[in-house]
Amino acid sequence: MDAKLFQRAVVFLAVLGICTPQMALAATTPSVPAPTNVQLREGGVLLGQVVTPEHVAVANTTVSLRSQAGEAVAGKTDKNGYFAFRGLRSGVYRVAAAKGQRDVRVWSPSLAPPVAESGIMIVAGTDALRAQCGPSGACGTGGPCGPCGGGGGLMGFLTSPLGLGLIVATAVAVPVAIHNSKKPGTS
Repeated sequence: MDAKLFQRAVVFLAVLGICTPQMALAATTPSVPAPTNVQLREGGVLLGQVVTPEHVAVANTTVSLRSQAGEAVAGKTDKNGYFAFRGLRSGVYRVAAAKGQRDVRVWSPSLAPPVAESGIMIVAGTDALRAQCGPSGACGTGGPCGPCGGGGGLMGFLTSPLGLGLIVATAVAVPVAIHNSKKPGTS
């Protein structure tokens, strides 16, 4: 490969590396989390569970459900932390329990998108709501609901502050190293 062509390719990648992280960060950092899509069961039933951050069920705690119109209903979890709301229609609701809350978009079974989950998990003391496949707590990944939260993997790392810093540092260091290696008197 021609040295000039290689140098131009490296400079192009460096410029791309400097510009891309800001665009990726802007595109992946919403100011307000989007509601989690959940499919209602027959009869408009929304199932869920309240757990501690250690995945211990929170029994006999109040769970409230508020529609966008401001209508609110409340219920309690059973001894295993499970709750159910019946007679719901498709729409966006805020689910809150044990100092944890999050917005959820519920869908009737016939209209739910393929990505809709069939239940929710609220983590006490956080604003986290994790989707799950059902009351068993399994999310289809072979483990507990932790992996369902997303945000991990290569894209999660590349859009994290550490990943962005490494990309920018590489984009600056590589052209400088190439330039310095061509100066007379260096080896």
